[in-house]
Amino acid sequence: MKKIICTALLSGMLTVQAAALPEMGALYAKSAALYAANGQELYVYNADEQLQPASVTKIMTMLLAMEALERGEVTLDTMITGSEYACSMGGTQIWLEPGEQLTLDEMLKAIAVGSANDCAVAVAEHLAGTEAAFVERMNTRARELGCTNTTFINANGLDGEGQKTLTSARDLALISCELLRHPKILEYTGIWMDTVRGGKFGLANTNKMLKSYQGLTGLKTGYIREAGFCISASAERDGLSLVAVVMAAPTKENRTADATALLNYGFANFTAYMPAADDLAPIPVTLGTAETVQPVLEGSDSFVIEKTRAGDMQTAFDLPETLTAPIQAGQRLGEMTVSAGGETVLTVPIIAEAGVDALGLPELLISFVRGLAGNVVKDEK
Repeated sequence: MKKIICTALLSGMLTVQAAALPEMGALYAKSAALYAANGQELYVYNADEQLQPASVTKIMTMLLAMEALERGEVTLDTMITGSEYACSMGGTQIWLEPGEQLTLDEMLKAIAVGSANDCAVAVAEHLAGTEAAFVERMNTRARELGCTNTTFINANGLDGEGQKTLTSARDLALISCELLRHPKILEYTGIWMDTVRGGKFGLANTNKMLKSYQGLTGLKTGYIREAGFCISASAERDGLSLVAVVMAAPTKENRTADATALLNYGFANFTAYMPAADDLAPIPVTLGTAETVQPVLEGSDSFVIEKTRAGDMQTAFDLPETLTAPIQAGQRLGEMTVSAGGETVLTVPIIAEAGVDALGLPELLISFVRGLAGNVVKDEK
């Protein structure tokens, strides 16, 4: 393995060293988490305590809908039918009638803006056949994302009969970050006021921070008496995208104050940066259909680092001098380590940008013959 060392302004820490940061002020909520949208944890407070998320549950419903869109299983013009069960939800809703049809576009708008419980269940039934089957998908997806404190019981966050959805601030942050990988959702969560049903039914966003916080883009508020006031708030400034999760705040004003404090803390203390990968030169490949493979950084386009450490960063690239085919696209080739003051603050896998097939027997024979011919020419000289 060869090691290339270079000094650079690099933004990136997967786990922030909190001791190097100013203290976060006291919060009203029982639990909170601040994450960069790329999944980096920046601050947590009782982040693994299991609590009820109320309608913040709908971020998972929206995530599964966006993933279905990406897979081509539905389009925004797909008609969604309200079943009698979906129309019986109560709580915040748009008063779907049994048999009424709206496009997925309008359903998503009603869920993201108006927190419509009936629309959330209607979308769940369309995507999975039944809400129960959809809930299985919700819980499976949560486990895939590394959520360890989450059990969904429905698609909208309402209490069930003798049951309740439980999750944690950390888990909601992870789900929120995954949802932000689908920027189309911000076209819904960022709406302040709109209508559905051809302008006949008005929607006003339940997330009032859209008007009070600079750079806010979403995502979802929640409240039921048992859960208190909850929010997953996303915001972006100067290329830095953050997610602040607040759970079980006593009042709506406390929820806003906590989310504001978390986001302010993030924007004041962290910065985003795209690490330069100029030192990642192509690596020679033997016995392959291509002579080289290009190494690239895996994961986010940018990383997040404390502003106070931005000028004292060193990067080290550990990569092999040569590779032997076959090589798969995305195959791990090595890693980039970022350090400050001798302390490792980030490790990023380096992967193959494209695959390289191994030479087949005919190609190997041709290569062998060419090699012999080349040696004969050299001997004659």
